Parts: sequence; C-alpha cells; structure tokens
Amino acid sequence: MSKETPAPAEADVLHRLSFLDRFLPVWIGVAMVAGLMLGRFVPGLQGVLEAVKIGEVSLPIALGLLLMMYPVLAKVRYDKLDTVTRDTTTLLLSLVLNWILGPALMFALAWAFLPDLPEYRTGLIIVGLARCIAMVIIWNDLACGDREAAAVLVALNSVFQVVMFGVLGWFYLDLLPGWLGLDTTAVQFSAWEIAGSVLVFLGIPLLAGYLSRRIGERSRGRDWYERRFLPVIGPVALYGLLFTIVILFALQGETITSQPLDVARIAVPLLLYFVVMWGGSYALGKASGLSYERTTTLAFTAAGNNFELAIAVAIGVFGVTSGQALAGVVGPLIEVPVLVGLVYVSLWLRRRWRARTGV
Repeated sequence: MSKETPAPAEADVLHRLSFLDRFLPVWIGVAMVAGLMLGRFVPGLQGVLEAVKIGEVSLPIALGLLLMMYPVLAKVRYDKLDTVTRDTTTLLLSLVLNWILGPALMFALAWAFLPDLPEYRTGLIIVGLARCIAMVIIWNDLACGDREAAAVLVALNSVFQVVMFGVLGWFYLDLLPGWLGLDTTAVQFSAWEIAGSVLVFLGIPLLAGYLSRRIGERSRGRDWYERRFLPVIGPVALYGLLFTIVILFALQGETITSQPLDVARIAVPLLLYFVVMWGGSYALGKASGLSYERTTTLAFTAAGNNFELAIAVAIGVFGVTSGQALAGVVGPLIEVPVLVGLVYVSLWLRRRWRARTGV
C-alpha cells in the first residue's frame, strides 16, 4: 500500500489547499458573526425554522446537515475495502487508535476540563467518537503520506461508524460514567436517538456517496469522477457546514455572548486532543517499523475527526440550541489550523527521517 509521493516545499503547503479549505477557520468565524447578527436582528427565527420538521430536526437544518455529509462520503474509495488485509500492522494500529484510544482520550479530557459543563462535555465526547473520513485525505497528501493506505482507512472508518457510533455513544455517555461513579443526570438522552441520528445523517449520505462513485466511475471513469465531478460537489459540504453554523449561532447568540469563556474552555481539550493523538500515533507507527508514509497516514487518520457527523448527531439528538451542538462547531475551528501546523511538523520529520535512513 505504499507509493512514493513528491515532497512539497514547506512554504507551498497552504497554497496546495483549495481557496475554501485554506481559509476554513476564517469562513467559520464569519459564519459565527453572521449568525450572532442574524439572531439579534431577526426575532422569531426559531419558530420559522421549526415550522417543518424531520423528527426533532427542522427541515432546513436537516437538509443542511445532509448536504454537509454527502460530498465527504462521495470522495471515499469504497473499492479499497477489499485490500485492508494486505497490511495488518497499519490496519490493527488504526483500529486501536481510532476506536479505542481516541474516544477514551477525548472522554478523559472532556471530564478533566469540563466537569461542571455537562452539555459541552457531552459534545466533546461525541466529537471524539466521530472518526475522520474527509479532511484527512488533504492532510495526508500535503504531508506526503501513503495515499492508498489513507483511502483504505477512510473507507473502513466510513463503514465502521455506521455500526459502532451508537454503541460507543452508549458506552462513553452512559455505561462508563456509571461504572466510574460520575454524575450524568444533567444530560438526558437515549442511545437509540444517537443510533437513529447516525443512521439518518451518515447512512443516507453514505449510500448516496457510494452510489455516486459506483455509477459515476462506471459511466464516465474514475479520472472524470475525481477530477471533474468531485471538485464540483466538494464546496457543497462547506456551504452546508456554514449554513448550520449561522443558524446555530443565531439561535444561541445570547448564551454565547454572555459566556464567552465557555467557548475557550471547549477549545483547550480539543487542542490537547489533536496534538496528543497525532504525536502518539506518529511515535507508535515509527516504533512499529512502519515507513514514513504509512506512519504519517496513521497519525493523521487517528488525529482528525469527522466534525460534520459530530455536529449532525449533536443537533439530531440534543437540538440546534444545545451546548452539545456548540461544542461540535468549535471542533473544526480548532482542528483545521492545528492539523495544518502538524503537516509542517510532519514534513520536517520527513527530512530528518530520510537523513537518518538515507531513503
């Protein structure tokens, strides 16, 4: 699963990102401000949004969430799933990091930093359960990771989330806190609600993404699908995300402006999570004898999170005005600049790695 990728100059990393991806934290910040202004000057917005609902989610927000997820899942190379057994070391390490250590670390950080803020704490734990399936491809390519290995791990995570997200949600939000004697009475939820939200907001776009790739590649070929079709639908995910953020901040404006330090408290454990997961995964891959390319892929697939799904689940289960939804939105605001910085770190390590090995 290893292919050599030409190394980009460190100064060119940001320029290799698309214009939308390069300034994603800026767009999120603008959407937050726009939402706050909308909530201030358009009274009765919540009543308008909730006029038509799908379950407990208003129709406009539900459509925004589905549009946010579809382009992400249309990028996944599902045909790579049959190659996962070729590299058992990378596969097993990825499964352990993504589905055991990652959620456990976020659980620990959420309880350590937000013991008195149960809604935000729950939102962070949900972020920790949503394993990365989209932006990781970008970070991996920029850092000269193994593109084929990334495709395999992303495809695996996409399918695995449908099965495991609800189970792990029940374990980390209900069962484990009970075993540890932690008080969770401030947040009431049903594990079935989590599973239902995952089925709707991941299952539907997952099926649509799979069919898009299968039909598109059969009719026009992979080159057309990835060079023509994906660039056209790609920005839709960002538009769906920004729409959701605008609405969320419009409805939560009073809470946010009255408690700005709470947002900062959400950011701290997120920052630690991304750095610890990336650094630990990188060290583990190197210690296991993986090549630079596979070690890099392992690190980025373990550190990144599917914040689109985390936001969708938080809104679907707890509502758009919930603290859980706000915590999900803070996720990409912290993740994007941190992982861009880690791309530079990875490229620096690549030079040292090659200097030592002569490869």
